[in-house]
Amino acid sequence: QVQLVESGGGLVQAGSSLRLSCAASGRTFSTYTMGWFRQAPGKEREFVSAINWSGGNTYYSEAVKGRFTISRDNAKNTVYLQMNSLKPEDTAVYYCAARAAVLDYLARAPTQYAYWGQGTQVTVSS
Repeated sequence: QVQLVESGGGLVQAGSSLRLSCAASGRTFSTYTMGWFRQAPGKEREFVSAINWSGGNTYYSEAVKGRFTISRDNAKNTVYLQMNSLKPEDTAVYYCAARAAVLDYLARAPTQYAYWGQGTQVTVSS
């Protein structure tokens, strides 16, 4: 079992930056692939980014590629999402998720992740 707690959300203007953090407790953090997802009102939860157990392999959705950066610090049991050049369409509740690592495979479907945080709201005004 692993518990996940996100932080760092807020209300910002378009073009601004935010860094989300997700602190994990429980089983050994470095054995998990980590993902970030988001869900806007009335929409399905969508994949944002994922990072493998070592941090050496990452993947991004086309919507955020080039603007967002995922990273992890296994010594601190934390995964981050640096979000730059934010747009109003990035407004959503952002969730971090964890799944047991399978080599360097980066899962992109919500159903592939076993553990979820409570989410943190990101609102980008125009």
